[in-house]
Amino acid sequence: MKKKLTITVDAEVLPHAKRYARSRGVSLSSLVEQALRELAGEQPPSFATRWRGQFQAARRDDLRYDLLARKYL
Repeated sequence: MKKKLTITVDAEVLPHAKRYARSRGVSLSSLVEQALRELAGEQPPSFATRWRGQFQAARRDDLRYDLLARKYL
């Protein structure tokens, strides 16, 4: 579960931090979260952990299932 956090940083730091995050293709929030995890000695959750339980099994009565099954199976 995500929580909102308000932080205060020096006005000169913010544009550099935003530029750095943008160059890495992540949000500033993600960048701060990753830095905090590293400082706390935590490992970020794996891709599988983040997505576990988010998908439903394909329904075989779905037309799209038949089309994809014929193409890829």
